[in-house]
Amino acid sequence: YVHIPWCVQKCPYCDFNSHQIREGLPETEYVTALVADLESALPLIWGRKIGSIFFGGGTPSLLSGAGLDSLLTAIRTRLPLLPDAEVTLEANPGTVEAGKFAAFRSAGVNRLSLGIQSFNPAHLQALGRIHDDDEARRAIEIAARHFDNFNLDLMYGLPGQTLEQALADVEQALAFAPTHLSCYQLIIEPNTAFASTPPALPESDRCADMQEEIEARLAHNGFDHYETSAFARPNRQCRHNLNYWSFGDYLGIGAGAHSKLTLHDGRKWDVRRQMRWKQPKQYLTQIAAGLPLQDEFSVPPNDLPFEFMMNALRLADGFHPSLFEARTAQPISRILPQLKAAEAEGLIDVGPEKIAPTAKGRRFLNVLLEKLL
Repeated sequence: YVHIPWCVQKCPYCDFNSHQIREGLPETEYVTALVADLESALPLIWGRKIGSIFFGGGTPSLLSGAGLDSLLTAIRTRLPLLPDAEVTLEANPGTVEAGKFAAFRSAGVNRLSLGIQSFNPAHLQALGRIHDDDEARRAIEIAARHFDNFNLDLMYGLPGQTLEQALADVEQALAFAPTHLSCYQLIIEPNTAFASTPPALPESDRCADMQEEIEARLAHNGFDHYETSAFARPNRQCRHNLNYWSFGDYLGIGAGAHSKLTLHDGRKWDVRRQMRWKQPKQYLTQIAAGLPLQDEFSVPPNDLPFEFMMNALRLADGFHPSLFEARTAQPISRILPQLKAAEAEGLIDVGPEKIAPTAKGRRFLNVLLEKLL
């Protein structure tokens, strides 16, 4: 995972590590720092093949085509990428240029994720987005010309939004034939502008209706609801995020990026989490000093079962019991009493080949997870 921490403007609902550009994008300095960050981490990942790269933010599409090409070249020369590696870049429609998308594709990006959120001008304005509905449509048209695999992010439960308006956004998105859709309910997060001055959102029952209708509409159009907020055409699931949700390992570089790396030498099993320095200027300073990590710790063995479940139960198909044992170095019998208790309440199905949340468990995922704490 590669984090690009800058945005043209901070959205009022966003609690990600993103920072408004005030003095221009220090692209050359930041790319140099990312490469140094990667090199410092190489001893931890020697011999591992890389199946996906995800450029997130912030707004990665603020990078120039040349800057991204330089960065991907540096990554390829240091890591063994699989021939079919998925390379995703997040893009904001307000930063889209046709030439940039062509350059991103030429550099090696083969999957694009566009933060549309809505096609309704009033809702885009309420969300503080820097693009309007015409720019959203134009960005998708450009993306479709250069990428045969692209995701559109949509949000529902927006200020003043009706069920009909939420479904109109979905229908507009479907008209562009995306391979993947991410549909999120707007939630007021702490330490955001919306937390200070909350907008009036639709009541919870109305949002639940939106969720159910969106799921039904997308299923009717051939999309598999494979994760809590993710829908994909056959064989178009986001492989990078599937790795997160199956509690796989990942290396994160860039300001505030997180890593989860499993280290073992046959005797000791160590699931290690890392976080890079969060503030961009501090990150650049610390990288120059050879100190990329702000925090690093080993996950206590007793915490591993719940951390695994918190991710894997987001997947509609759940997981094979052997995956739990492979990711935690613990037998599934360790949590069988909790699983059986959740099964008795109709929240989960427990079988010898698959453990998966039921429809009720997916709807009340937090309740299910509480049973496993």
